[in-house]
Amino acid sequence: MKRDNSFEELISSDPWRVFRIMAEFVEGFELFSKLGHAVAFFGSSRIKRHDSYYKIAEHTAELLSLAGYAIITGGGPGIMEAGNKGAFKAHGTSVGMNIQLPHEQKSNKYIQIQMNFRYFFIRKVMLVKYADAFIIFPGGFGTLDEFFEAITLIQTEKIRSFPVVLVGSEYWQGLVDWLSKSVAARGCIVQEEMKFFTVLDKSQEIVSYIQNFYREKV
Repeated sequence: MKRDNSFEELISSDPWRVFRIMAEFVEGFELFSKLGHAVAFFGSSRIKRHDSYYKIAEHTAELLSLAGYAIITGGGPGIMEAGNKGAFKAHGTSVGMNIQLPHEQKSNKYIQIQMNFRYFFIRKVMLVKYADAFIIFPGGFGTLDEFFEAITLIQTEKIRSFPVVLVGSEYWQGLVDWLSKSVAARGCIVQEEMKFFTVLDKSQEIVSYIQNFYREKV
């Protein structure tokens, strides 16, 4: 007997999608609620292990882990692997928030706590909710998306201000100049909002910046 397709159509419809979204939120909240202080690392999955930015990311994650922070990444290769590896080396907490993609992203081997997300926007909520700082290494569209998401939420006061660090002045200077000389010059943002993020190059500078940010808040 041929099966009616109405059931398949029902469970793929928007009302049922709401339940999948709710379930993913609940799973994430339960898994990460006891994470403690954490820092999220962003950057390209295409950066190789011999690259200087991979090494900076690994060292930065190691130092932050020793300072008591969990390290959160997207769970894949490149900069994400470097962040998880640094945490792993320091015997810290290494977290992977992986995303399901058409071309499956393989998780790196340095993750202790992992969740695979179906929806990008839910993963974004988890990253903002549970990270005390964003460290953004060279990357592409996804990395830029996370950067602008963070500073937009700070600008609109939807979240408290927190450290957003762009790593690599030679990589990011063109973007910084464009924001200052074109976007701010046109009045689309105000120059004061350029302070929502900073650009740094060295691991110890990054760690000190985050620590000093919260020390001044006390």
